[in-house]
Amino acid sequence: MATKKYTVTLPEELAEAIRAEVGPGGFSRYVTHAIERQREQERLHEAVRWWESEYGEITEAELAEVEAEHRDLERRHAERTGAHEAGEQRHGQKRDAA
Repeated sequence: MATKKYTVTLPEELAEAIRAEVGPGGFSRYVTHAIERQREQERLHEAVRWWESEYGEITEAELAEVEAEHRDLERRHAERTGAHEAGEQRHGQKRDAA
């Protein structure tokens, strides 16, 4: 992706805290990621507004159901990832022993 340099003004304390966290060269990447996330949130809010205009307001029960499904998906993903990583570690130990 092509890049272009821009000048922005940030509160000094915030900018220095970020720079301390990300180290040299990471500031632009951090800011880019933050802007991308903000744009994603704005598009999501726009989609929710459209959905609610078409189908009515999302209820607390619907939100709770989605949150439960999300937690279940995350749990299953973590279980699969953990099993996959454990298999890789065992495979690596067998190679080291050979």
